[in-house]
Amino acid sequence: MGDSGPGIGQGGAAEPVEERRARGQLRPGRRAAALGIGALALAGCASGAVWLFRDDLPHPLGDERACAGSEQRLPDRILVHGTPIPSDAADVHYFTRNGRAAVSFRSGLLPDYLRDAGIVPAAADLFDERHGSVGVAGEPHKLPDGLCGPALQSPVWYYHSVDGVRATVERSPLYGDALRFPARAVVTYPLG
Repeated sequence: MGDSGPGIGQGGAAEPVEERRARGQLRPGRRAAALGIGALALAGCASGAVWLFRDDLPHPLGDERACAGSEQRLPDRILVHGTPIPSDAADVHYFTRNGRAAVSFRSGLLPDYLRDAGIVPAAADLFDERHGSVGVAGEPHKLPDGLCGPALQSPVWYYHSVDGVRATVERSPLYGDALRFPARAVVTYPLG
């Protein structure tokens, strides 16, 4: 009689595939696929844990307000011309490079701050074109390079100070002579 299948020539019956699988003798291609799926699942779990605990990751310069790439840490109480940013300032972010700082924050006390910091003269109107100019309305205003955080919503007003301080502030979209409340501001100034 002739050979009728594998294993018969050796005197035994062919072993079923299920028994080989039970002993862990899978084909190499299936083993690699199983390992690949396991590695992907593990990577997915690890990235999920990083995302979940992202606030616990180290911040630049040890300050959660600092944006990546900042060269100098600002003090806890940020001062521009000796004037601290408003006491109600929220969502504060900053970026420092080449002896300059850009600070972004949201506040309901911006009119007083702009005057106290000398960005707008004390007796001047907030929207006096001798001290600033209107920004283009439309899309959100782009932040300075390196500064992180939310963009300013247009329309904006630009303030130009003679001593290197510049401020961009969100204006009210309804009233041309008012700021948003609260408004986001970006103030850039020389350090030191």
